[in-house]
Amino acid sequence: MSLVVPETLASFGLQSPPFPKAPAPEACFRWPALRECLARLHFAHSLRGFALITGDVGAGKTTALRLFLRELDAERAPAVYLADSALSPREFYGRVLEHFGVLPGFTQSRARRQFQSLLAEMAQTQGKTPVVVIDEGHGLSAAMVQELRYLQNVDCDGENPFTLIICGQAEIRAMLRLKTFEAVAQRVTIRFHLTGLSTPETTAYVQHALRLAGVDRPLFTDAALTLLHTHAHGILRRIGLLATHALLDAALNKTPLVEEPSVRRAVADLDE
Repeated sequence: MSLVVPETLASFGLQSPPFPKAPAPEACFRWPALRECLARLHFAHSLRGFALITGDVGAGKTTALRLFLRELDAERAPAVYLADSALSPREFYGRVLEHFGVLPGFTQSRARRQFQSLLAEMAQTQGKTPVVVIDEGHGLSAAMVQELRYLQNVDCDGENPFTLIICGQAEIRAMLRLKTFEAVAQRVTIRFHLTGLSTPETTAYVQHALRLAGVDRPLFTDAALTLLHTHAHGILRRIGLLATHALLDAALNKTPLVEEPSVRRAVADLDE
Protein backbone atom coordinates (compact mmCIF):
# COMPACT_ATOMS: atom_id res chain seq x y z
CA MET A 1 0.00 0.00 0.00
CA SER A 2 1.50 3.33 -1.06
CA LEU A 3 1.46 6.17 1.45
CA VAL A 4 0.05 9.58 0.56
CA VAL A 5 2.37 12.49 1.20
CA PRO A 6 0.88 15.07 3.61
CA GLU A 7 -0.34 18.21 1.84
CA THR A 8 2.08 20.32 3.88
CA LEU A 9 5.12 18.44 2.56
CA ALA A 10 3.68 18.34 -0.95
CA SER A 11 4.57 22.04 -1.16
CA PHE A 12 8.18 20.94 -1.66
CA GLY A 13 7.16 18.77 -4.62
CA LEU A 14 7.33 15.51 -2.69
CA GLN A 15 5.17 12.78 -4.19
CA SER A 16 5.47 10.31 -1.28
CA PRO A 17 6.73 10.37 2.32
CA PRO A 18 10.53 10.57 2.02
CA PHE A 19 11.47 8.49 5.07
CA PRO A 20 9.05 5.53 5.35
CA LYS A 21 9.38 3.19 8.33
CA ALA A 22 9.92 0.12 6.18
CA PRO A 23 11.08 1.06 2.67
CA ALA A 24 10.90 -1.49 -0.11
CA PRO A 25 14.14 -3.50 -0.27
CA GLU A 26 15.04 -2.08 -3.66
CA ALA A 27 14.64 1.45 -2.26
CA CYS A 28 16.89 0.97 0.77
CA PHE A 29 19.93 3.19 1.09
CA ARG A 30 22.98 0.91 1.03
CA TRP A 31 25.83 2.66 2.78
CA PRO A 32 29.21 0.88 3.14
CA ALA A 33 28.58 -0.53 6.63
CA LEU A 34 25.29 -2.06 5.49
CA ARG A 35 26.95 -3.65 2.46
CA GLU A 36 29.65 -5.10 4.71
CA CYS A 37 27.03 -6.42 7.12
CA LEU A 38 25.24 -8.18 4.25
CA ALA A 39 28.52 -9.64 2.98
CA ARG A 40 29.31 -11.03 6.43
CA LEU A 41 25.84 -12.52 6.77
CA HIS A 42 26.19 -14.27 3.43
CA PHE A 43 29.62 -15.55 4.44
CA ALA A 44 28.23 -16.94 7.70
CA HIS A 45 25.43 -18.57 5.74
CA SER A 46 27.92 -20.20 3.36
CA LEU A 47 29.52 -21.82 6.42
CA ARG A 48 26.22 -22.66 8.11
CA GLY A 49 27.62 -20.64 10.96
CA PHE A 50 26.52 -18.50 13.88
CA ALA A 51 26.39 -14.75 13.13
CA LEU A 52 26.07 -12.03 15.77
CA ILE A 53 24.87 -8.66 14.42
CA THR A 54 24.68 -5.70 16.79
CA GLY A 55 24.02 -1.98 16.59
CA ASP A 56 22.32 0.91 18.34
CA VAL A 57 18.55 1.39 18.27
CA GLY A 58 17.57 2.53 14.77
CA ALA A 59 20.97 1.78 13.21
CA GLY A 60 19.47 -0.43 10.49
CA LYS A 61 19.84 -3.94 11.93
CA THR A 62 16.35 -5.08 10.97
CA THR A 63 16.78 -3.52 7.54
CA ALA A 64 19.95 -5.58 7.09
CA LEU A 65 18.09 -8.74 8.09
CA ARG A 66 15.22 -7.99 5.69
CA LEU A 67 17.63 -7.44 2.81
CA PHE A 68 19.66 -10.55 3.63
CA LEU A 69 16.61 -12.81 3.86
CA ARG A 70 15.24 -11.39 0.61
CA GLU A 71 18.49 -12.21 -1.18
CA LEU A 72 18.30 -15.89 -0.18
CA ASP A 73 16.72 -18.65 -2.24
CA ALA A 74 13.60 -19.31 -0.16
CA GLU A 75 13.42 -22.91 -1.39
CA ARG A 76 17.01 -23.83 -0.55
CA ALA A 77 17.30 -21.59 2.52
CA PRO A 78 13.94 -21.53 4.31
CA ALA A 79 14.03 -18.94 7.08
CA VAL A 80 12.41 -18.56 10.48
CA TYR A 81 12.34 -15.04 11.93
CA LEU A 82 11.72 -14.63 15.67
CA ALA A 83 11.53 -11.20 17.30
CA ASP A 84 10.37 -12.21 20.78
CA SER A 85 13.20 -11.55 23.22
CA ALA A 86 11.22 -13.20 26.04
CA LEU A 87 11.53 -16.62 24.39
CA SER A 88 12.25 -19.52 26.71
CA PRO A 89 14.22 -22.44 25.23
CA ARG A 90 11.03 -24.52 25.05
CA GLU A 91 9.15 -21.71 23.29
CA PHE A 92 12.03 -21.23 20.86
CA TYR A 93 12.03 -24.88 19.80
CA GLY A 94 8.25 -24.89 19.62
CA ARG A 95 8.09 -21.83 17.36
CA VAL A 96 10.65 -23.22 14.92
CA LEU A 97 9.07 -26.68 14.82
CA GLU A 98 5.59 -25.24 14.26
CA HIS A 99 6.94 -23.02 11.47
CA PHE A 100 8.03 -26.17 9.63
CA GLY A 101 4.80 -28.01 10.39
CA VAL A 102 6.04 -30.23 13.24
CA LEU A 103 4.06 -30.61 16.45
CA PRO A 104 6.57 -29.92 19.27
CA GLY A 105 6.95 -32.33 22.16
CA PHE A 106 5.79 -31.28 25.61
CA THR A 107 9.20 -31.18 27.29
CA GLN A 108 12.17 -28.98 26.39
CA SER A 109 14.49 -31.94 25.90
CA ARG A 110 12.01 -33.64 23.57
CA ALA A 111 11.49 -30.43 21.56
CA ARG A 112 15.26 -29.95 21.35
CA ARG A 113 15.75 -33.43 19.89
CA GLN A 114 12.95 -32.82 17.38
CA PHE A 115 14.54 -29.52 16.39
CA GLN A 116 17.96 -31.08 15.88
CA SER A 117 16.55 -34.03 13.93
CA LEU A 118 14.40 -31.82 11.73
CA LEU A 119 17.16 -29.41 10.73
CA ALA A 120 19.67 -32.22 10.24
CA GLU A 121 17.23 -34.00 7.94
CA MET A 122 16.60 -30.80 5.97
CA ALA A 123 20.35 -30.30 5.50
CA GLN A 124 21.47 -33.87 4.87
CA THR A 125 18.51 -35.32 2.96
CA GLN A 126 16.88 -32.32 1.31
CA GLY A 127 20.05 -30.34 0.65
CA LYS A 128 18.69 -27.25 2.33
CA THR A 129 20.39 -24.74 4.61
CA PRO A 130 17.70 -23.37 6.92
CA VAL A 131 18.21 -19.96 8.52
CA VAL A 132 17.04 -19.22 12.06
CA VAL A 133 17.00 -15.53 13.04
CA ILE A 134 16.50 -14.24 16.59
CA ASP A 135 15.99 -10.48 16.56
CA GLU A 136 16.06 -8.31 19.71
CA GLY A 137 18.71 -10.71 21.03
CA HIS A 138 19.90 -8.28 23.72
CA GLY A 139 16.76 -9.13 25.69
CA LEU A 140 17.29 -12.89 25.78
CA SER A 141 17.33 -14.55 29.18
CA ALA A 142 20.48 -16.19 30.51
CA ALA A 143 18.79 -19.57 30.06
CA MET A 144 18.09 -18.89 26.37
CA VAL A 145 21.64 -17.63 25.76
CA GLN A 146 23.03 -20.79 27.37
CA GLU A 147 20.71 -22.86 25.16
CA LEU A 148 22.46 -21.46 22.09
CA ARG A 149 25.24 -23.97 22.82
CA TYR A 150 22.97 -26.84 21.81
CA LEU A 151 21.32 -25.43 18.72
CA GLN A 152 23.88 -26.46 16.12
CA ASN A 153 25.26 -29.52 17.92
CA VAL A 154 23.74 -32.38 15.97
CA ASP A 155 26.49 -34.84 15.16
CA CYS A 156 29.23 -34.60 17.81
CA ASP A 157 30.11 -31.05 16.77
CA GLY A 158 30.21 -32.09 13.12
CA GLU A 159 28.95 -29.91 10.27
CA ASN A 160 26.25 -27.45 11.31
CA PRO A 161 22.88 -28.16 9.70
CA PHE A 162 21.68 -24.54 9.58
CA THR A 163 22.62 -20.87 9.87
CA LEU A 164 21.91 -19.10 13.16
CA ILE A 165 21.70 -15.30 13.34
CA ILE A 166 21.34 -13.35 16.56
CA CYS A 167 20.63 -9.65 16.14
CA GLY A 168 20.39 -7.04 18.87
CA GLN A 169 21.86 -4.08 20.70
CA ALA A 170 25.39 -4.01 22.10
CA GLU A 171 24.28 -5.53 25.43
CA ILE A 172 24.39 -8.99 23.88
CA ARG A 173 28.09 -8.50 23.08
CA ALA A 174 28.77 -7.51 26.68
CA MET A 175 26.85 -10.56 27.88
CA LEU A 176 28.92 -12.91 25.75
CA ARG A 177 32.12 -11.50 27.22
CA LEU A 178 31.15 -12.93 30.60
CA LYS A 179 32.89 -16.13 31.66
CA THR A 180 29.49 -17.76 32.12
CA PHE A 181 28.80 -17.55 28.41
CA GLU A 182 32.28 -18.34 27.08
CA ALA A 183 31.09 -21.59 25.50
CA VAL A 184 28.47 -19.66 23.56
CA ALA A 185 30.88 -16.89 22.52
CA GLN A 186 33.33 -19.44 21.11
CA ARG A 187 30.64 -20.70 18.74
CA VAL A 188 30.12 -17.32 17.06
CA THR A 189 31.45 -17.50 13.50
CA ILE A 190 30.91 -13.91 12.38
CA ARG A 191 30.46 -10.72 14.40
CA PHE A 192 29.53 -7.31 13.06
CA HIS A 193 28.54 -4.06 14.76
CA LEU A 194 26.46 -1.78 12.55
CA THR A 195 27.62 1.80 13.15
CA GLY A 196 25.93 5.09 12.35
CA LEU A 197 26.38 7.02 9.13
CA SER A 198 29.18 9.52 8.63
CA THR A 199 28.36 13.13 7.78
CA PRO A 200 28.78 12.57 4.00
CA GLU A 201 26.70 9.38 4.26
CA THR A 202 23.95 11.27 6.09
CA THR A 203 23.87 13.81 3.25
CA ALA A 204 23.78 11.02 0.66
CA TYR A 205 20.98 9.25 2.58
CA VAL A 206 18.80 12.36 2.76
CA GLN A 207 19.34 13.06 -0.94
CA HIS A 208 18.58 9.42 -1.77
CA ALA A 209 15.33 9.52 0.22
CA LEU A 210 14.21 12.80 -1.32
CA ARG A 211 14.99 11.58 -4.82
CA LEU A 212 12.87 8.46 -4.28
CA ALA A 213 10.08 10.71 -3.00
CA GLY A 214 10.13 12.67 -6.25
CA VAL A 215 12.48 15.60 -5.56
CA ASP A 216 15.83 15.60 -7.33
CA ARG A 217 17.13 18.89 -5.97
CA PRO A 218 18.59 19.96 -2.61
CA LEU A 219 15.97 20.77 0.03
CA PHE A 220 18.41 21.02 2.96
CA THR A 221 21.25 23.51 3.21
CA ASP A 222 24.71 22.09 3.92
CA ALA A 223 24.65 23.61 7.39
CA ALA A 224 21.26 22.04 8.11
CA LEU A 225 22.51 18.62 7.03
CA THR A 226 25.59 18.91 9.24
CA LEU A 227 23.41 19.86 12.21
CA LEU A 228 21.01 17.04 11.37
CA HIS A 229 23.85 14.53 11.41
CA THR A 230 25.23 15.86 14.69
CA HIS A 231 21.93 15.54 16.54
CA ALA A 232 21.02 12.21 14.95
CA HIS A 233 24.46 10.75 15.71
CA GLY A 234 24.34 9.16 12.26
CA ILE A 235 21.52 6.83 13.33
CA LEU A 236 19.34 6.06 10.32
CA ARG A 237 15.94 6.11 12.04
CA ARG A 238 16.65 9.33 13.93
CA ILE A 239 17.94 11.00 10.76
CA GLY A 240 14.61 10.23 9.10
CA LEU A 241 12.57 11.49 12.06
CA LEU A 242 14.52 14.73 12.41
CA ALA A 243 14.55 15.35 8.66
CA THR A 244 10.77 14.85 8.43
CA HIS A 245 10.09 17.23 11.32
CA ALA A 246 12.52 19.77 9.89
CA LEU A 247 10.78 19.58 6.50
CA LEU A 248 7.44 20.15 8.21
CA ASP A 249 8.81 23.14 10.12
CA ALA A 250 10.23 24.67 6.94
CA ALA A 251 6.97 24.14 5.09
CA LEU A 252 4.91 25.73 7.88
CA ASN A 253 7.29 28.69 7.96
CA LYS A 254 7.15 28.91 4.15
CA THR A 255 10.91 28.76 3.66
CA PRO A 256 12.07 27.31 0.31
CA LEU A 257 14.86 25.27 1.93
CA VAL A 258 15.34 23.52 5.25
CA GLU A 259 17.82 25.61 7.22
CA GLU A 260 19.46 25.26 10.63
CA PRO A 261 16.60 26.86 12.63
CA SER A 262 14.15 24.24 11.33
CA VAL A 263 16.50 21.42 12.37
CA ARG A 264 16.93 22.97 15.83
CA ARG A 265 13.18 23.21 16.30
CA ALA A 266 12.81 19.61 15.12
CA VAL A 267 15.39 18.51 17.69
CA ALA A 268 13.56 20.43 20.41
CA ASP A 269 10.22 18.86 19.43
CA LEU A 270 11.58 15.30 19.46
CA ASP A 271 13.66 15.69 22.61
CA GLU A 272 10.93 17.20 24.80
